[in-house]
Amino acid sequence: MAASYELKASARNRVGKGAARALRREGLLPAVIYGDKKPALPITIPVKETTITLHKGGFLTHIGMIDVDGEKHQVIAKDFQLHPVRDDVMHVDFLRVSKGSTLTVEVPVHFLNEETCPGIKKGGVLNIVRHTVEMNVPADNIPEALEIDLAKAQPGDSLHISAVKLPEGCQPTITDRDFTIATIAAPAGMKETDDEADEEAGEGEAE
Repeated sequence: MAASYELKASARNRVGKGAARALRREGLLPAVIYGDKKPALPITIPVKETTITLHKGGFLTHIGMIDVDGEKHQVIAKDFQLHPVRDDVMHVDFLRVSKGSTLTVEVPVHFLNEETCPGIKKGGVLNIVRHTVEMNVPADNIPEALEIDLAKAQPGDSLHISAVKLPEGCQPTITDRDFTIATIAAPAGMKETDDEADEEAGEGEAE
């Protein structure tokens, strides 16, 4: 598994809010590495490099490497906290990743051919029900995104998980139903026209 980023870190002995504030004044962030049946390891990581890595995208779906005082740990970020006002990164939780392991991650959904979608061209609106899909995936084959092609989608269509070509070894955590990811909402005028046509058809049959 190739790491998409690497961060230098140091083991952290001090804990608590006061210690965290002192670290941030030094340009460092409190973080923790856990999982793989090993003790949790509190660490500090650099604010600048971590923020850059976060804003590159895919922070919660990319495998990373953290060098803790010379010992390398393969990880994936599972959660991070932001300052409620400034949006600065405040803390990061990393999960250890071992070869052959399976991870549960939120995979983003990308929509293809939105500009040529016939349903949207007819006045329909893309209504996204799920921007991400929680999936069980191999650690060495985490998909960047799930893709849904809108090239043939018509007004009123529902786009389900069954319409997505899933990468090998990847399965959604919801398995009991073919859940909806998005719909093409029909414009009001089209719905009224369809209703009138149904009524006329019913009257014709009555006669």
